[in-house]
Amino acid sequence: MKLAILSRNGKLYSTRRLVEAARAAGHSVRVLDPLRCYMRIGNTGFAMRYKGRAIDGYGAVIPRIGASVTRYGCAVLRQFELMGSHTPNPAAAIARARDKLACHQLLAAQGIGLPTTAFGDNPDDTADLLALLGPPPHVIKLNEGTQGAGVMLTEKPSASRSVVEALRGLYANFLVQEFVAEAEGADLRCFVVGDRVVASMQRQAPAGDFRSNLHRGGSATAIESTAGEQAMAVRAAQAVGLGVAGVDLIRSRRGPLVLEVNASPGLEGIEEATGVDIAAKIIELAVSGSKFPETSKARPRRRGRGFNQ
Repeated sequence: MKLAILSRNGKLYSTRRLVEAARAAGHSVRVLDPLRCYMRIGNTGFAMRYKGRAIDGYGAVIPRIGASVTRYGCAVLRQFELMGSHTPNPAAAIARARDKLACHQLLAAQGIGLPTTAFGDNPDDTADLLALLGPPPHVIKLNEGTQGAGVMLTEKPSASRSVVEALRGLYANFLVQEFVAEAEGADLRCFVVGDRVVASMQRQAPAGDFRSNLHRGGSATAIESTAGEQAMAVRAAQAVGLGVAGVDLIRSRRGPLVLEVNASPGLEGIEEATGVDIAAKIIELAVSGSKFPETSKARPRRRGRGFNQ
C-alpha cells in the first residue's frame, strides 16, 4: 500500500521508525513535510500538491504533526481525509487533544478520572478560581504546551496569584490543577494503538523537578500497567477520537487519573524502555482501516536503511 507520513523532519526517531516498519511490511512510504503541502478546494473535488507535483492515491496517512504547526498540519491532514485517505488520528481528534481544556472537558464528560482543574479569564475572579482547587501546591500549565514546557508548580497562594496574573498579562491560555503529591513525581505513559495498550512505561522526574517528561531529564522504565489503567487509557483515547495515543496517568489515592492525551507520542523512549515494536503496530492499524486496495508487496528492507523525504 502507498503510505504517507506527515512530518517536518524525516530524521527524527519516530518518523524513521515508522518508515522502517512500513517498508519491512512491504509498503511504499513517503515522508511529507506538511508545510510544503498545498491544496485546492472546490465543489468539483479536492486536490493536493507537494513541491510542484500532485500527490494522491495514498491509502493511509500517519500524522506526526508538531504542536507549532497544529493548525496548518490539521488542514493538510483533513484534505487527505477528504481525498479518501485513512488516518488512525483524524485532524479533528488531533485538534481536540492539543486543546487541553477541551480534552479535559471531554474526558470528564465520560466519567474519566482527572486532577481537579480550574479555568477562568477575568482577573477579578482569580482568588475564587484558586479557591475552587483548595490550598496549594497548584500546577499551572499552558493550554497548548507540550513536553513539559509551560508547566509550573506554585507552593504558596501568593505564588499562584502571581503566576496567574503574569500569564493573563501575556494573554496566555492556561489551566490550574490540583497537585497530586502521592504520585511523587512519577507518571505512567500508556501507549494506545487501536483498542488496546501495547506498551507501558513509568517516567520519573529528576531530582528537584516534578515534571517527568523525558525531554526534561526524566527517566523511563518498563512497567506492567493494571487492567484498570489500561481500560482508562483506551477510554481516554477513544473519547478524544484517537486511534494512536500516548495517555499519561498518575496513580493517586482515588485511583488512576489522566493527565494528558498525546496525539503525537514519541516512540524512542518507550520502544527503548519496553522493547516493543510499536511502529509496526501503528503501521498495521493504519493499513487495516484503509479503503484502498493493497498493492503487491515490495521487497522488504532491513531496519536502518535510508528513506524518502
